[in-house]
Amino acid sequence: MATFNNMVVTIFSVISLLLQLACLANAQLSPNFYATTCPNLRGIVRVAMTQAVNRELRIGASILRLFFHDCFVNGCDASILLDDTSTFTGEKNALPNRNSARGFEVIDTIKTRVEAACGSTVSCADILAIAARDGVVLLGGPTWEVPLGRRDATTASQAAANTQIPSPFANLSALISGFAAKGLTARDMTALSGAHTIGFARCATFRARIYNDTNIDPNFAARRRAACPSFAGGSGDDSLAPLDIQTPNRFGNDYYVNLVSRRGLLHSDQELFNGGSQDALVRAYGGNGNAFNRDFANAIVKMGNISPLTGINGQIRRNCRVVN
Repeated sequence: MATFNNMVVTIFSVISLLLQLACLANAQLSPNFYATTCPNLRGIVRVAMTQAVNRELRIGASILRLFFHDCFVNGCDASILLDDTSTFTGEKNALPNRNSARGFEVIDTIKTRVEAACGSTVSCADILAIAARDGVVLLGGPTWEVPLGRRDATTASQAAANTQIPSPFANLSALISGFAAKGLTARDMTALSGAHTIGFARCATFRARIYNDTNIDPNFAARRRAACPSFAGGSGDDSLAPLDIQTPNRFGNDYYVNLVSRRGLLHSDQELFNGGSQDALVRAYGGNGNAFNRDFANAIVKMGNISPLTGINGQIRRNCRVVN
């Protein structure tokens, strides 16, 4: 009888353990995930981001872009931060990131400080998510609660980065379908595109727009052509122009005002206001900054929930550039 009871207890223990593991594997993100294990996390990230933005205003946009490009490739798992190895080719040199993805050193600095305070506790994926929010806030944008509890990928995919990150040359239909593939609506897409109210783009990404597109303000095109030659190759490819000609270092709704005036820098930007389904929303955001801020915050939280690794999946990388 005792043996039978012991077997029953063992079976129930195994079932309980399996249930716990299942719950961990399907854990939900929470803003309070590190409340006890790393209570100073937000302060550490905010101080480091404040220092970084004070050194260079552009870095806020660069960190936000890293978060966007990370989430669109197999979920928000910090795979974009991994250096190439002998077993995989990472995402840093994928076409959407080559010569343009930047801010890795800022994330390294934050990670070092977080590790000193709470070793092997906070994922690089969560650090990137918080840093992206803080960069927006420091440039005058909205704030939002960042759900936490992501874990880090142990591999990366250059091929996925080349195909899953929306192209600056895409038309509206491709943009809508690309975002829909990640569980984001057309409204989410238009709101998230407002991230282009800050930051700069390389000539190579907008050359075709300023020389070939017809739905462009001619004075704006002429101004951009002055520093972006019509031929590809050479140093001209890396010549920078502000995505938002009015306020490239302040997060606001001028991006949408520019679209209505046919002054979107990228072809994909102007596609949002080109006689299509998003025209009315672009006008609405251009006339109501609060509405844009609200929708942007909601959309980026939604984006941050794209296929996160949680529970027993992935790992907590001690160095964001390499797998443990």
